[in-house]
Amino acid sequence: MKNYPINSDRAPEAVGAYPHARRVGNFLFVSGVGPRERGQKTIPGVTLDESNNIIDYDIELQTLSVFNNIRYVLEDAGAQWEDIVDVQVYLTNMKRDFPVFNKIYAEHFSHVQACRTTIEVGSLPTPIAVELKVVAVLKEE
Repeated sequence: MKNYPINSDRAPEAVGAYPHARRVGNFLFVSGVGPRERGQKTIPGVTLDESNNIIDYDIELQTLSVFNNIRYVLEDAGAQWEDIVDVQVYLTNMKRDFPVFNKIYAEHFSHVQACRTTIEVGSLPTPIAVELKVVAVLKEE
């Protein structure tokens, strides 16, 4: 059975000692991905103060950036958006952000029909408001 890590040269660098994804058999387990852009210190849709605290953020811009980063990891692993079967969503403010996130999610996932769990968390490892973790099923090589 295939079992190896995968890293994308296009997705943002991991904030810890883990790969962007790991292939196990025909499953691709993608690590949590946020909206940061590779090699950039700024985060799309986030305004920070001098102490790196979030002053304001745009959940739509962050969500779209997360989706782009997920696509990079999937494509670099030989998968497609349509191969996603499970999505875990982490939001730091469910009440404020869920309606906007859910609308954007529907626009990008309605044809995929992946299972989804959405969880509110107190914070994420970097100053972001949304992170996704996905599982995809790859075609036989």
